[in-house]
Amino acid sequence: MLLTGSAQYAVAIARYTRTLPPDARAATMPPNNLFAALPAAGPDEVIETLLARGGVRIERIVSTGQASPPGFWYDQDEDEFVVLLAGAATLRFEDGRELALRPGDFVDIPAHCRHRVEVTQAEPATIWLAVFFR
Repeated sequence: MLLTGSAQYAVAIARYTRTLPPDARAATMPPNNLFAALPAAGPDEVIETLLARGGVRIERIVSTGQASPPGFWYDQDEDEFVVLLAGAATLRFEDGRELALRPGDFVDIPAHCRHRVEVTQAEPATIWLAVFFR
C-alpha cells in the first residue's frame, strides 16, 4: 500500500513538471548533487529546501548524531515521504513502533502521525530526502 501511494505521488509530480514550458523546466534542473557540499557537523541538523512548488516541498536533511528532544513529537499538517540516502537512523512512532533505517529505506508518514527521531548516525553523516505534500 505504501508503494502504491508513493508511486501515485511520483506520477503526480511528473505530470506537474510536464505542464511547465520547456524553458521553465530546464531552468529548474541545475546540475546539483545530494551528496555534494555537505555541511560540517554542528549542534543542529541542517535542512535545505531543494524545491517548493504547488503544495510540494522537497528537503535535504543532514544529521550528524542529532535526535528529537526528550518528549518532542513531530505532528505535521503535511504528509511526508522520507528516504534515507546515507548513514543510519531510528524513527519512533507514538503507537510504539520503531523503524531502524539504513540507506535506501523509505517511509510514507501520513499527516498528524506523531513521530520522532530517536537517533541518527554521526559519521558518516545521515542524509535524508524528505518530500512534504498535501
